[in-house]
Amino acid sequence: MKISLGCDHGGFAMKEHIKTWLEGHGYQVEDCGCYSTDSVDYPIYGKAAAEAVASGACQRGIVVCTTGIGISISANKVKGIRCALCHEPLSAEMTRRHNDANMLAIGGGMIGPNMADRIVEAFLTTEFEGGRHQRRVDLISDIEG
Repeated sequence: MKISLGCDHGGFAMKEHIKTWLEGHGYQVEDCGCYSTDSVDYPIYGKAAAEAVASGACQRGIVVCTTGIGISISANKVKGIRCALCHEPLSAEMTRRHNDANMLAIGGGMIGPNMADRIVEAFLTTEFEGGRHQRRVDLISDIEG
């Protein structure tokens, strides 16, 4: 599975940590930036990571800023993206099961690396349940116009 990654300066350290975790677990990574702690604008990198998922170049994406809020909003502006901000593994599991989320947002300043590992693992290993949830995902898709 290929995963796109995007971050701003506030999420850079966590993105690098997640990148190492992903590669260590056999995932391919498309790093959409940023590439340092120099101040940048998170919408640029949230959009880039989301477009990699929306185009089909990557199966899932993970974005990180200090809180995860701004970059998740940016990613969700891309048609076809369902990005969920998660601070613990159960939310990551449930957003996959019920919402078929294709992107995960993490607040690099809100959680530590061990929790991030558990969230990422839950997000990447949980399958969408379909069934009654598919109707709701379809309704979400209809909102995108």
